[in-house]
Amino acid sequence: MASIIFKLRFVPEDEAQDIRALLTEKNINYYETSAGAFGISMPALWLKDEGQKEAAKQLINEYQKERQAKAQDEYATQKANGTNRTIVDMFKENPPRFAAYIISIIALLCFSIFIFFSLGT
Repeated sequence: MASIIFKLRFVPEDEAQDIRALLTEKNINYYETSAGAFGISMPALWLKDEGQKEAAKQLINEYQKERQAKAQDEYATQKANGTNRTIVDMFKENPPRFAAYIISIIALLCFSIFIFFSLGT
């Protein structure tokens, strides 16, 4: 019976491509399902052979550890160089959008607090 090995929902396309290439390179038989026309199905990679599950999981875990280490190194380099994106940069890029987000957050907080206090009376 087929078993799910890697869920693709919210996964960057480059990571999904790397996982596909890794499984193909190691001769692990898999197939892919999409989210479907309405986006409600499970996009994932599935194993055809249950016996390859442990090997596939180990390969994916090693890949993700390497990817995480690389991302952390890139962030540390950007932070050391002063090129990482800050909240000030986000404001400078698009002040109206930034203001709209802040106003939305404040309105949501006020609404939530108002409901909380109105339940007590």
